Amino acid sequence: MPLGTLDRSPPPFFKQGPSAQSKLMFFSALSLFLMVADARFGITQPLRAALGTALYPVQWVAMQPVHAARNASAYLTGLDQAKASSEEAGKKLALQSLRASQVEQLSQENSQLRKLLGLREKLALSATAAEVLYDAADPYTRRVIIDKGMTQGIELGSPVVDDSGVLGQVTRVYPLVSEVTLLIDRDLAIPVLNVRTGARSVAYGDPSITGSGLELRFMGSNSDLQVGDLLTTSGVDGVYPAGLPVAKISKIERRAESAFAKIFCVPVALVAGARQVMVVKPGSSQIPPRPEVQPVAPLSRKKASK
Repeated sequence: MPLGTLDRSPPPFFKQGPSAQSKLMFFSALSLFLMVADARFGITQPLRAALGTALYPVQWVAMQPVHAARNASAYLTGLDQAKASSEEAGKKLALQSLRASQVEQLSQENSQLRKLLGLREKLALSATAAEVLYDAADPYTRRVIIDKGMTQGIELGSPVVDDSGVLGQVTRVYPLVSEVTLLIDRDLAIPVLNVRTGARSVAYGDPSITGSGLELRFMGSNSDLQVGDLLTTSGVDGVYPAGLPVAKISKIERRAESAFAKIFCVPVALVAGARQVMVVKPGSSQIPPRPEVQPVAPLSRKKASK
């Protein structure tokens, strides 16, 4: 066969189409476009909801061995530990019964005073019980997943509490599960009230590497603060009900070169190992809407001249 008739094109195995650099530039531009579009318009929210619903059975099956191991460990708890827990629970129950009798009397006095002063009644709390399934996959955030979602009436922004205090806030709601951002997350802030002094402030998630606490910002160096002060929700944001325990002040740093003090707090709730939680209905859904502001008509020239 003459050499000129040979096919010199590479076999199909070596035909790769566009170069690797072209593919990298195309997919990088596509990824950047999708990130910007999702941040501005939330186009992937329906996709997240669909994927969350489709993957929920798989997650449930994968969590069954973990639940079985936890239940087996709880079943094998020693008799001495159970007896000690029972005695401690009896002491707490006796103390709570004493406090309950006092709280009932104080509640009656508070109700009478509010009626006397013409103040409206306090909002009734509506809560839904839920269980923490697992931590969120993102290692740079402090979030957990609970087993209640849209079908159970969970609303976006709902406060989440445990038996000790405020745990966090619902930041994403799917049909069957919800995502809760914990108080110690650096992107979460909560208005608080110092029980001892009555001063209001805002507690932010600790932005440090450990991220295991809270920080009070923009508090003057001469502020009346002490280690051990209890911080509760102030209720001024219309989201968290007033009076829920949030944190205790653990450390105060007053520096001469700064007008503000660095105040570190420890959450009261069990943010690292909570299992059973309550999702409270947001206070904004129970507060009457703000009245519409009527535009003020401009004064006429004759009235203005007078």
